Amino acid sequence: MAGLTQREIGKLQCFEYSPEQPPKLLVILCHGFGAPGEDLVPLGGYLLREYPQLRGAVQFVFPAAPLDLAPAGMPGGRAWWMLDMLKLQRAIELGEFRDLRREIPAGLSDAREMLLETIRVLLNETGLDWSQVVLGGFSQGSMLATEVALHAPEQPAGLIVWSGTLLAEEQWRELMPQRSGMSVFQSHGTVDSILPFQAAEWLRDLFVESGCSTEFVKFHDGHTIPAEALAGAANVVAGALENSPG
Repeated sequence: MAGLTQREIGKLQCFEYSPEQPPKLLVILCHGFGAPGEDLVPLGGYLLREYPQLRGAVQFVFPAAPLDLAPAGMPGGRAWWMLDMLKLQRAIELGEFRDLRREIPAGLSDAREMLLETIRVLLNETGLDWSQVVLGGFSQGSMLATEVALHAPEQPAGLIVWSGTLLAEEQWRELMPQRSGMSVFQSHGTVDSILPFQAAEWLRDLFVESGCSTEFVKFHDGHTIPAEALAGAANVVAGALENSPG
């Protein structure tokens, strides 16, 4: 199995599993708010062990978010953009979370451009194109992955949304039809206390209305990635690999 390495790609520090031969597919997975940069790295090792068809063909890349949360009292934690957690929890408690989906967070566009730059470097290195890229992430990382998928110059091979939510609704609704046919896997816990399940349904409905090939898995748990969510993501990656022209 490919060994784990770390390096700077574009402006982001990244962890990656690279096959010995040129890859046929790039899978880029972004961690959530407050997690360390290597938070999702074990999932790459798991997928390579459990799905042998991915070995030698898939390059997994795990970018670390650019913002250090140590000054905010979260040593080791990182963020793609800052969150007002008190505002978020207050909106959930007051039943006003629906209003937040219209917001475009400050820092979202900066994070998007940094990740796009990292992907451009990877595409140049590997000779692959956007049809050989699967984007994904958990929580805030899945929001960024969705944002990048919608702003990419070409349609990615797939999108994985673990415990994400709908934001920047006006922009996403305008851009989403251009991704008709894109393979999307989405999962969310029915008792998620961080990002309400209903908000995941809003995002799912937008994917479906826009013509994305969407699989939505709900599970009775909180803000996490259960086994069935890993299996669904693996299916997206395997399907993208099978359809890869490389």
